[in-house]
Amino acid sequence: MAERYPIPAAFHRVEETIRRSRFLTSLGHAPDQESARAFVAAVKAEFPDATHNCWAFNAGPPGDTAMVGANDDGEPGGTAGRPMLNVLLHSGVGEIAVVVTRWFGGTKLGTGGLVRAYGGMVNLGLESLPLRDMIVTRRLAVSIPYPSVTLFKRLVPDFEGEVAEETFSDVAGFTVELPEERTDDFAAAVTELTGGRAEIHEK
Repeated sequence: MAERYPIPAAFHRVEETIRRSRFLTSLGHAPDQESARAFVAAVKAEFPDATHNCWAFNAGPPGDTAMVGANDDGEPGGTAGRPMLNVLLHSGVGEIAVVVTRWFGGTKLGTGGLVRAYGGMVNLGLESLPLRDMIVTRRLAVSIPYPSVTLFKRLVPDFEGEVAEETFSDVAGFTVELPEERTDDFAAAVTELTGGRAEIHEK
């Protein structure tokens, strides 16, 4: 089976005041470490007046620690970035970056209070974060006889596929993009549809 998991569908933001400090959580899609760091930099640049811009990201599949990062941005060590990352890694969401911006309100929260505040702000953002599926796709080049075209075009959506290109010469040629886990079944169906006359290879 191919990987299929939820990722952020859009930039998202939530805000809460905790013991007079204002906390703002910004979440976004981070398909790689470069985009995660760019996301963090953009939020920091937006709020240069903030006391802290603490951040964490997981730029891979849910729970995967191969492409992660976290930073306390001046808060006591281990009270912000790490708790935020822990929430992300247990959220079931992949390819995600988060920045929790804090404006200090004069009341110290203590280390336990900070851990709860930063972790809690990430949870709060995740609760209302719009999600979409990340699907690994493959492209197949398919050549079929003309009499099979109509049935072939009806078949493609059944396998969550889309026709990306069409060419017409002595045979009908199509480039089809579809979820990786559906490619073998799709190829078998096309072969059956055309009585074995289809030519199929990966692009």
